[in-house]
Amino acid sequence: MSGKSSVTVIVLNWNGRELLEDCLGSLEKVDYNNFNVLVVDNGSTDKSVNYIKTTFPSVDVIELGENLGYAAGNNAGFKHAVLAYNMEYVIFLNNDTIVEENFIEPLLVPFRNNNVGQTIPKIFYAGEKNKIWYAGGRVNLWTGNIYHEGIREIDSERFNKIKNTDYATGCCFCIKTSDFEKLNGFDESFKMYGEDVDLSIRVRNIGRIILLAPNSKIWHKVSASIGGEFSFKKILRKYKSLLKLYYLHSNIIQWMTSIIFSPFLVLTNIIKYFRLRFYNK
Repeated sequence: MSGKSSVTVIVLNWNGRELLEDCLGSLEKVDYNNFNVLVVDNGSTDKSVNYIKTTFPSVDVIELGENLGYAAGNNAGFKHAVLAYNMEYVIFLNNDTIVEENFIEPLLVPFRNNNVGQTIPKIFYAGEKNKIWYAGGRVNLWTGNIYHEGIREIDSERFNKIKNTDYATGCCFCIKTSDFEKLNGFDESFKMYGEDVDLSIRVRNIGRIILLAPNSKIWHKVSASIGGEFSFKKILRKYKSLLKLYYLHSNIIQWMTSIIFSPFLVLTNIIKYFRLRFYNK
C-alpha cells in the first residue's frame, strides 16, 4: 500500500440488480489504491447477490436475509466492515449512483482539519450530467425547512468551493470510523429519510463541522428504489421523518414556530410537487 488512509465504501442494496452494473462498474475504475467495496444486501429477491458474485468477484457481499431499512442495514454493514477491514474512513454510498474515478481523495483531504466530521461530494442528476442535485444542505428547525442547496441548477463556479454545510445527504458521505462508532451509527428508529439529517445534527453536536467537497463528484439516479424523485410515497415518508427530527432535536419554542410555519411549508411543497411532476418533464 502507498500509506494512504484505508477506506471502505459501503453500498446498501435492496433489489437493485439493474442499478449495480453502473454503480459497481464505476467503483471498479476508482483510482484510489487503498479502498475496498462492501455491498450490504438487504434481503433482495432479484438475484442481486448472485449477480455481484459472478460479475464483480472482487466486491465483498454480506447478506442480511431481510430488508432492515437504510439505517439498520448500513449499521450492520459498518459493524462487519470494522471487524473485517479495520478501515480509518467509511463512505456510505447509494446503489443508484455513478462515481467519478477520483471521487475518494477529495473527500479525505478536508479531514486534515481535526474538526471535520463529514465530507460530501457534489452530486448531480444522472440523467442530466451538469444539473445539480446536492451542493450543500440546510436545516432550519425554526421553520421546519430542510433542503438541498443548488438543486436543479446548472453547475457553475459558485458551487466549486469547499464550504460548511448543515447536513450530509445519505446518498453519499464520508466519515471517520471512530466518529461513526462514537455516535453509535444511524438511529435505527428512522425507517427511511431523516436518518442522514439526524446523524449530521449529532455530528455537529460533538463539535465537528460538515464540509461539501466539490472536487469529488457523483451522479444520482434519484430515488430509483421507490418510484423516482416525484414519488408521492417518498414525500409522505419524508414528512413523517421530519416530525421525528423535530421531536428529537427541536426545543419547545422551535416546535411552536415549526407548527406555525408547517402549513405554508406543506402547501409550498405540494405546489412544487405538482409543478415539477407534470410540467418539468
